[in-house]
Amino acid sequence: MRKAKIERSTKETLIEVRLDIDGNGGSMIKTSIGFLDHMLELFAFWGHFDLKIITKKADLNVDIHHINEDIGIVLGQAFKEALGTKEGIKRIGFASVPMENVVANVTVDISGRGNSALDINSNQESFSKLVDGTAEEKEKYDLSYAIHFFESFAKHLGMNLNIKVDPISADLHTTLEPVFKALGVALDQATQIDPRRKGIPSTKGVID
Repeated sequence: MRKAKIERSTKETLIEVRLDIDGNGGSMIKTSIGFLDHMLELFAFWGHFDLKIITKKADLNVDIHHINEDIGIVLGQAFKEALGTKEGIKRIGFASVPMENVVANVTVDISGRGNSALDINSNQESFSKLVDGTAEEKEKYDLSYAIHFFESFAKHLGMNLNIKVDPISADLHTTLEPVFKALGVALDQATQIDPRRKGIPSTKGVID
């Protein structure tokens, strides 16, 4: 049963995550950031993960930085715990997802070495709109928050995460929706059990 339940409590946030890797894509996401809720619902649906994320405390009177980061941390920890020794998994996954004129390509490797990289093709005007909050004025969620979320998620799962978007849209939603969908599909591939694989998928014999 590849499941995990993680609770993270700090002076700034209190978050509960429940994950079933071999689920049906059902989700209950209440991070207190509406935009991130929607993105994670897409992630769970396309990854076939049953996912529950509940924020019980968040210092939103300051900003959304801490809760955004901590959601990435706890989600990474949940996947790492649910995968256990990672015996038999495919480990590597890739997906390409379009939305309007945007194409997101996401590659993952559950190698034990957490790293995240985002490569975008954009003009300066489009990029500026995505990093200064103008796309999602209500919550001030911009591309820099998404980058920080991906970094936290990848680090605490122990995943090499490579994201390429070409071109980006001046609209944050149109840019990030295919990214989260592709991440779900790619991670679903990487976490699947390969019946041909006997043992841990590493020539070292271990994935930390």
